[in-house]
Amino acid sequence: MSDISNEPTMEDILSSIKKIISEDSAKVLAAPRPRRGAAREEAAPQPVADPQTSTAEIDEDILELTDASPEPEAIAEPAPFALVSPTAETASRSALDALSALVVKPEVHGTDTLEGLVREMLRPMLREWLDANLPELVENLVQKEISRITGKSLI
Repeated sequence: MSDISNEPTMEDILSSIKKIISEDSAKVLAAPRPRRGAAREEAAPQPVADPQTSTAEIDEDILELTDASPEPEAIAEPAPFALVSPTAETASRSALDALSALVVKPEVHGTDTLEGLVREMLRPMLREWLDANLPELVENLVQKEISRITGKSLI
């Protein structure tokens, strides 16, 4: 087995980690950080000043933070792009209107949804199954519970 006395202690490990972290932090803090937009500003071509443009004209283009922003100009809304032609839209709409006219409004409230329709269709089948199986099912469950409580088998 290896000698435990030669292995560094937990305090030694933690102190070395703290030392590494502090050295890295000192390096990061000592190095000047470039501004976020500095790379983009350097890459963007600088406009060449027109000698005939006065500084007053240049100052008009600059918006100070204390100035009110100018009102945005009205932007023309682009016309909506239709996915289908008006002829296809009219034909489809008329066919769907004919289909919706055939739908019979339910007399029972709640059956106008898919869930309600399925419930109404399953009700007779469920009633038949319960009539055939429920008495025996309840009797078996009651016997099991009685035998569990009393510890005696009734079957």
